[in-house]
Amino acid sequence: MLFGLAYLFLTHTSSGPEVSGGLVKNAMRNEKEKINSDGVSGLKRFWRKPPRLPPRLSPDEKGGKNSFGHEAENPSSRLKWVSRQQKVRDSFIHAWSGYKKYAMGYDELMPLSHHGVDGLGGLGATVVDALDTAIIMGADEIVSEAGSWIETQLLDRIKHKGQVNLFETTIRVLGGLLSAYHLSGGDGGMKLTRNGPKPAVYLDIARDLADRLLSAFTASPTSVPYSDVILRDSSAHPAPGGLSSTSEVSTLQLEFNYLSMVSGDPKYSLEAMKVLEHLKTLPKVEGLVPIYISEAMKGVHNRLVRKSVPNGLVFVGELPYGSNGAFSPKMDHLVCFLPGTLALGATKGKTKEKAMKDNLLTFEDLENLKLAEDLMHTCFQMYSVTSTGLAPEIAYFHTEEYSEEGLDGGNKTSKYLSDIIIKHADRHNLLRPETVESLLFLYRITEDPKYREWGWQIFEAFENYTKVDTGGYSSLDDVTHIPPQRRDKMETFFLGETLKYLYLLFSDSDVIPLDKFIFNTEAHPLPIKGAVRSS
Repeated sequence: MLFGLAYLFLTHTSSGPEVSGGLVKNAMRNEKEKINSDGVSGLKRFWRKPPRLPPRLSPDEKGGKNSFGHEAENPSSRLKWVSRQQKVRDSFIHAWSGYKKYAMGYDELMPLSHHGVDGLGGLGATVVDALDTAIIMGADEIVSEAGSWIETQLLDRIKHKGQVNLFETTIRVLGGLLSAYHLSGGDGGMKLTRNGPKPAVYLDIARDLADRLLSAFTASPTSVPYSDVILRDSSAHPAPGGLSSTSEVSTLQLEFNYLSMVSGDPKYSLEAMKVLEHLKTLPKVEGLVPIYISEAMKGVHNRLVRKSVPNGLVFVGELPYGSNGAFSPKMDHLVCFLPGTLALGATKGKTKEKAMKDNLLTFEDLENLKLAEDLMHTCFQMYSVTSTGLAPEIAYFHTEEYSEEGLDGGNKTSKYLSDIIIKHADRHNLLRPETVESLLFLYRITEDPKYREWGWQIFEAFENYTKVDTGGYSSLDDVTHIPPQRRDKMETFFLGETLKYLYLLFSDSDVIPLDKFIFNTEAHPLPIKGAVRSS
């Protein structure tokens, strides 16, 4: 899915709308200014042929609040979500305040011990990760502070720093710079802020960084880039053991393709796309080394999807010893990105209602959308089954073949207490975004309000157990006990992803619309070329 969408950057051109002020201010208005677009004309070439019989609504989808189970929005309901959106914005400001006070310029904040730490190469990762979130929220003071630091400090850091990871630096720093470039008006894009430096500043720094990161591609003897880059001398070397993660090297194309598009220099795209050409040559077992997500889903359905006992939670397990090895009922929280990706792949960002009315969904799409909703339910139960209401890093599922006693989540009122097994080593919570990411996509596509409510429950749990009074939020050691012990670490993605997704979940659906933007791995929105048009 990501690769097909990334390809759009090379095949479409257009300019974007100019919108003044912050989105939170727009959300407070009775009428929002709509982004004028007639959709993604080029996406149709990627859609498969429609089914011979139009999909019909299931009995559960008929009647009720409306055909798709969502409530028609009324003023009081809208005010509730605007208020909740504002609370997320307040939390973002609180998180930034701790970082600014104790760790400005460091990669990450240690909120309990009140200092910063460089664990991602020392490029001020939190500053860049948080910038486009601040732009979207209309947090103008933070936009100015982050933008000023980037303009005056980041380029010097890039020129003098040592080793960085290609994947982490691309998704956090390069992606953050490119998103800020577009959202601040670069490339004729959305001008959501007048604060901070001119858009060209972000683009120029992004090009300098990308030029150095390209050494990971050019130094490698194969089409697969090395994992680590020495920024100061633009050299690269492989990770210990020489292995490269498929998921890492195959998600870099989005940023490098967009940079080629806006800079006019094809070298970034050419190097990144060699990886996909190489992946095409790899042997596959039912598509489990995929080029496109639809290719892989057959293998996921047949080999990885199972149900727990006694209550039938649908989960995606692992084959840790290969396709012919034993199945493990282990599901990382990271896997909870999958429900949103499946839903997005099925409808191409349109609502389910519109996609069905326009007869755009194949039976395969509907099957994947059903799996998305089932997995979304499971991911939420990974939260609600614990004492804190926050998910562990990893969960195991009770099956006919596997069970362990005395390792439940602690919430004795949960129906699924016996279905989910949480081992002692896996009980930490890192403030991860994957579940709320999928909640955003599922809500916007199905328009079912339960996904918003689930997101609000998760947000309240973050507020109750991870907020630090002096500023910032902290990861937890054990989500099954109250009070949980804190880990003294605020990951950059809490500002760059988790709070951004929650804010957008509670916003109107035309704020960063799913059929006009694609989120990179670190939640930095980039425009689908040809989809975002001038008003």
